[in-house]
Amino acid sequence: MSVRRALALAACGLAGGSVLLSAVVVGKQPARGGGESEPRPGGSAVPSAAPPGLLLLPPTASCPPTAGWIERPASTGSYWDSNWDRREPLALINLKKKNEETGEEELASRLDHCKAKATRHIFLIRHSQYNLDGRADKDRTLTPLGREQAELTGHRLASLGIKFDQIIHSSMTRATETTEIISKHLPGVKKISTDLLREGAPIEPDPPVSHWKPEAVYYEDGARIEAAFRNFIHRADAKQEEDSYEIFVCHANVIRYIVCRALQFPPEGWLRLSLNNGSITHLVIRPNGRVALRTLGDTGFMPPDKITRT
Repeated sequence: MSVRRALALAACGLAGGSVLLSAVVVGKQPARGGGESEPRPGGSAVPSAAPPGLLLLPPTASCPPTAGWIERPASTGSYWDSNWDRREPLALINLKKKNEETGEEELASRLDHCKAKATRHIFLIRHSQYNLDGRADKDRTLTPLGREQAELTGHRLASLGIKFDQIIHSSMTRATETTEIISKHLPGVKKISTDLLREGAPIEPDPPVSHWKPEAVYYEDGARIEAAFRNFIHRADAKQEEDSYEIFVCHANVIRYIVCRALQFPPEGWLRLSLNNGSITHLVIRPNGRVALRTLGDTGFMPPDKITRT
């Protein structure tokens, strides 16, 4: 195999087919007369007019396709889907109703009306340590250490000096008890319980785990947890004028899946993340739909002897 061909294949492997035309620095190339392109296998050509010291590689159309889970615009080469929450302004208006007389002016006005203006701050709290020996959910109450952890988490949230808008929590006992303790540090913040945030198996992890679960478990739990993501994790409504700060008290699997989905990472990788009890994860969703992870599983506010992960 020629050096040029090897470099071309290496570029395909490294870029995953995302680069349309690559340039690799090589040793000085011998001059070619006439400025004509060098024939390439398959009918492609490399222009001989490249600057000295640069080797232009052929288009990566012949490179292997990218992984099936990636959905990305073919024209931009970007992995990011700007309409991931289906709240891009163009997705919120009916283009068929465009007034032909006012044309683009009316369209621009309607688009501006649908644009988000505020930033959403999402604080995802994992419940505190609980009694693993409980047979039913009602028996899986917080341990004494778990109650201490919830106090520490509540104190930490209060110390941020943020005016929180609401606390949405899983209806499971350990999340409900964690919420009650945290809310004592945040008086006046309304609490909302939901079954959508209950613990479950969101999607079969990759790499697989040793303890097997029937596909039906992922099929049922995954649909609910995905519904929680779509219902709660999105950019602000266009009517929202000020930035919002919301707390979600739920479970490790749910939080890990939400983080992967929000950042548009492979959701199958959720089990590669680890979260301590009472930890704080902070997501930021900008008006343009961009998402940033400020903090993942923070428990730096807890003494070392109070940190657990069960």
